[in-house]
Amino acid sequence: MKIKFIGTGGAFEPEYFNSAALLTFNNKTFLIDAGFTVYPRLMALGLFFKIDYILLTHLHNDHCGSLANILLHKCFHDRGRKFTILYQTEKFKKQLEDFLVIQLKDPAKYVDFAPLETVSGISALDTFGRHSEGFQTYSFIFEAPNERLVYSGDLGQADFLFAHLQTLPACPTIVFHDITFNAQNDGHAHYTMLQPYQSQHRLFGYHCNPTQNPPDNTIPLVADQPEFVYSL
Repeated sequence: MKIKFIGTGGAFEPEYFNSAALLTFNNKTFLIDAGFTVYPRLMALGLFFKIDYILLTHLHNDHCGSLANILLHKCFHDRGRKFTILYQTEKFKKQLEDFLVIQLKDPAKYVDFAPLETVSGISALDTFGRHSEGFQTYSFIFEAPNERLVYSGDLGQADFLFAHLQTLPACPTIVFHDITFNAQNDGHAHYTMLQPYQSQHRLFGYHCNPTQNPPDNTIPLVADQPEFVYSL
C-alpha cells in the first residue's frame, strides 16, 4: 500500500488544502474524500486520471465539496466514462445520491455506485455521531498481507477507533488520524487523546494547521512528512 495526501488541512485551513489522499491498493488508486479544494488540486498535480475509485468518509463540505466537479470532469473529458463511488451502506448511498441530485440533477449519468465489498481488503467502521452530533461518518481500514492502514475520517472519539483495532488480528498498523490542538474542539481528536496509542501503532496526524502544533505534541504531522504529501 502507498498513500499520499493531496491536502492535510481542515475546513478552515485552505492554504493547506482539504484533507484528502490517494491510496494505491490492490493495483488500484482510491481517492479518499473530495473537499472543495480537491478538484483544483488534482488538476494542478496532474493526478486526476490516475483515480480508479472514490471513497468518502462523510458529507461535510471539506470532504465532498468538489465531488460534483470531479464527476463532471471525468465524464466530459474521458469519453463519457464515469468514476465509481464505493459506498458503505444503502442508507449512505441514498444520502450521496440526494446530495448529488442538487448539483447534477441525474447522478446516474455521471457516476456509478458499487458496494464497498466490491473491493476486497477494505472495511468501514461506522462512527455515526462521533464527529458531529447526529451525523454519519466513517473510518476506513485497508488490509493487505502483513500490512494494515487506517484512515480515521473526522472522529472526535479516537478511543472508539483504537478499541476496534484491538479486536483485529495482530498486524503492523499505520494510522492516519485527524488531530486538533484545541481542547474545546470535540469534533476531532485532541493530540493528548492520541498520544497513548503511539506505542501500539505508527501514528500520524492530519486535518490541522501545522503552524499551531504545540511543543509537547509527540504525534508527527502528515504535513511535515514529504513521503506522504504531494507537492507541485
